[in-house]
Amino acid sequence: MEMVKQVNAIRYEGKSSEVIETIVNDEEIEMTINDNFTRRFSISPNSLREFTVGYLLGEGLTGSVDNITNISIEENKIKAEIDLADFDIRKELVVGSDCFGGWRTKIEFVGKVKSDYTLNKDDLLEAFARLKEEASVWKATGGTHIAGLVYENNFIAIEDVSRHVAVDKVIGAAAIKKYDFSKSFIVYSGRMPADMMIKIARVGIPIIASNAAPTSSGFSVADEARITMIGFVRGNRFNIYTHPHRISF
Repeated sequence: MEMVKQVNAIRYEGKSSEVIETIVNDEEIEMTINDNFTRRFSISPNSLREFTVGYLLGEGLTGSVDNITNISIEENKIKAEIDLADFDIRKELVVGSDCFGGWRTKIEFVGKVKSDYTLNKDDLLEAFARLKEEASVWKATGGTHIAGLVYENNFIAIEDVSRHVAVDKVIGAAAIKKYDFSKSFIVYSGRMPADMMIKIARVGIPIIASNAAPTSSGFSVADEARITMIGFVRGNRFNIYTHPHRISF
């Protein structure tokens, strides 16, 4: 399924004319987990296997990609089988990867990111510059977010209409490739609320940087979870809001 569609539009540039315009494609995707729990998402219909893996890890439904026993995708329907053990999915799945940020219910969170990974500011700036270069669908439509995950010399970038799902997709892609999350960092184009911080804390990513603002709930979780939260405010200017010891100058 394509991320974009071509549609007819009227353009005004001093005078009106008929044009073919590119718009981003968002579709309803249904995911069923172990045949007894179903969620629906309005997302871009690309990289669905990576999304499934990243969603399951980021929601805390499994601690390892190796515990995902099967993923089958047929058009807009995903079926995933995981080893839930004693996990009660109906009671404990409280954070959703969708277009709504912040706290959607009371979240009990105690996890800490245990990583001594450090990042040079030049490598951070380079990753952000590359993220902008990779945002081809955004350049064509203005309708997507983009996330990038950096591990050693590897860079994964994926776009989606949802900022949460873009992050799910790069987490999933990195997990499939067996990247070490404790030595990785994320750059992306969305806000940084609590549920985003919880997502990356669950997989153990120590650094996240965005060109959008943090929220107070995100700041609190990042501080508690020992995540380094960075916000680009103007051009190459950035603020390090929490745990600045991981960034070297």
